[in-house]
Amino acid sequence: MTPLLDDYSGPFDPALGLSDFSRRVLARLGREYLLHGHLQDRVGIPLVLAKHTQQDMLDVAIEEWMAASPTYSLRTQRALNFGDGDVATIFKNIQLDIGAPHQFMDFQYRVDSPTYGEFWLAHCGALMDVEPMGEDFVHGMCHDIEDPTFDATAGTTNPYAQVRPIHRPPRVPADRTPHCHWRVTIDETGVPVEPHPTAAVIAKSEIARVAIDDPGIDAEPGGWFDYSGEFDPGFTLEDLSHRALVVALQEAAVQTHLLAHAYLHCVAERWGLAEAHENAPQVFTGTAGVAAGRIPGAIGITGDDAEAIAKLLQLHPVFQPRTYVAPVIDLVDDRVVRFALRDGPCFHERADLSWLGTLGDAPSPALDEIAHAINRRASSTPAAPKFGERLAWTITIDPAAEPAPPSPSVDLARVSTGASVTFLPRRDLRR
Repeated sequence: MTPLLDDYSGPFDPALGLSDFSRRVLARLGREYLLHGHLQDRVGIPLVLAKHTQQDMLDVAIEEWMAASPTYSLRTQRALNFGDGDVATIFKNIQLDIGAPHQFMDFQYRVDSPTYGEFWLAHCGALMDVEPMGEDFVHGMCHDIEDPTFDATAGTTNPYAQVRPIHRPPRVPADRTPHCHWRVTIDETGVPVEPHPTAAVIAKSEIARVAIDDPGIDAEPGGWFDYSGEFDPGFTLEDLSHRALVVALQEAAVQTHLLAHAYLHCVAERWGLAEAHENAPQVFTGTAGVAAGRIPGAIGITGDDAEAIAKLLQLHPVFQPRTYVAPVIDLVDDRVVRFALRDGPCFHERADLSWLGTLGDAPSPALDEIAHAINRRASSTPAAPKFGERLAWTITIDPAAEPAPPSPSVDLARVSTGASVTFLPRRDLRR
């Protein structure tokens, strides 16, 4: 058996996948995948506000999460073999949700019984992002958005679940901690949560139905094969086995694509496909660019040549899972990478409502920003697709070119404190 990689400092191997890396690497990469999914609203929602009202912004933010989270919550339960309709199940889902990326959204938990528990945020990165914008925006996020979206996510596990605040921002006093505190109660005498109508639409998408590659066995000893055991309030990705991590990372990528699809659907339904297709590449570019700047340090990609670009493209979450998006990455020489996308489900979403579905035969700002994380003199140009490919590009490093400035979409995403957050493992690998 080929030894698992503890980093990606060695040569580029076009056949490598997530399952070729060790648990330690996958845990680090998993935190980046969760953060990548979370940050897409830092670009998408300001684009709505730039053209429409603050209420429109809130409505899109509420609907996209209410539409996407029911599907991905149930997917996660199936993938990691948990789901008893109780509070512990609701909390397990949050621990694996792009809405709660580890450490950036520092959730803490207490389960008192199958029908009652509490969670609180020792640190809320999202709150840190909006507090400088004023109390109105804080209220919008912590009240208007969270009330229906928390219930929608919890209600997927049990329609009689209610998520209610014990306290929440605006903070009084201004340095109050924890940042918020909530109780979760399951009361079958109450009124059940009704799914948002858009949830049924999103559940029919290609990304909602795509299967993932489940290795079925562990390539490395230790950790939980799934999350069917007791709820652990201190759960970290280091608790999972190799197989479970490979599955969890793919499902985190699915969550990201689902939320993107739901966001684009909400925009298209309100203001037309043209606006959705205009927003898609900007959100793609901003979030992909920020993630690209973080991933090399997390997994040991070094250098500023084409090989480093090829490695980054290979492991970037936007090109996962491979069952949804199928990239072809060829390292031509130390200055040139050929990157192509085979035909696949990502190109067959309704009305092309996906980040990748809106790509065309043109230079790609998103690909450029991923490459710029390695070398700011790199740029993409369209290439002729080969058999089975939908789109292709050549990414070239030109030593004579001026270094490219960051794109406005990346600058917008970097307003979030998540762009610079430092992740540290909170426990060693579970044996």
